[in-house]
Amino acid sequence: MTDTAMAATALGKRFGRRWGLPRSGEAGTGGGWALRDCTFRLPAGRVCAVVGPNGAGKSTLLALAAGLLAPSEGRVTVLGTDPASARARVGYVAQDKPLYPQLTVAETLLVGADLNPARWNAEAAERIVSAGDLNPKARIRTLSGGQRTRVALALALAKQPELLLLDEPMADLDPLARHELMGTLMSQAAQHGTTIVMSSHVVAELEDSCDHLLLVGGGRVRLAGEIDDLLAAHARVSALSEAADLEPHTVVESRVTGRQLTALLRPAGRLPDDWRPTRPSLEELVLAYLRNPQAAPLTPATSEESAV
Repeated sequence: MTDTAMAATALGKRFGRRWGLPRSGEAGTGGGWALRDCTFRLPAGRVCAVVGPNGAGKSTLLALAAGLLAPSEGRVTVLGTDPASARARVGYVAQDKPLYPQLTVAETLLVGADLNPARWNAEAAERIVSAGDLNPKARIRTLSGGQRTRVALALALAKQPELLLLDEPMADLDPLARHELMGTLMSQAAQHGTTIVMSSHVVAELEDSCDHLLLVGGGRVRLAGEIDDLLAAHARVSALSEAADLEPHTVVESRVTGRQLTALLRPAGRLPDDWRPTRPSLEELVLAYLRNPQAAPLTPATSEESAV
């Protein structure tokens, strides 16, 4: 057992022009770095949101963790070892939910049981499928996108993984199904201590469920850490523009409207009493970093550098 579910050190993945990328929307489809110099650590037992715009590198990061891609530079470890060695203990649902179209729902679950005989929980798989009113005799090719998502999640959860990697898992689901399946995921995390890493470009979808954040933008990790710690490290301030001096604080975003200045920053010390600081929401924090790609990142690597 390890207290680290997933860790990366200077991780990078480069794709050549001939080979393309695992997702049609991924960064750099003409060749180049989909991820570069990513360093972070995800403690075990967390529910982690991997957020960022389409093409930011989220799918590449999860595929590297699942062992489906090999790094071009740096290293990623999963459950204390390399991704290939940890594969039996990891569940992965790709964005396109690849399933055998000619098989029925029941046959698909039987394949999952055959591939995972030591850990398979047939009751969990059947419960997730039956909650969606799926006909066990229906062939996968006849299912809607949301129904295929349900089958893919049933396969991943019935494997009883220690680490569950989900790439945009809720994209094809209606709001009611999203709520129900998110509840299933949270129950899995609470009952079994499963670490869940879930990518999305919709922050509001994950804000109430996740306790850890990886913000990916332009192929790099911009924010990494416990959500409460990241929010506590920032402040949204409002002040008269003539009197405001933002030095020596790290400014993520600022704007002036008339005589009023508003800014999101990482305080480097006590703020003036008349600045009226407030704690940002997770969505405000994420959007500020995405709108300002030049803002200094806050990751384990940058935290260590600032402490030197």
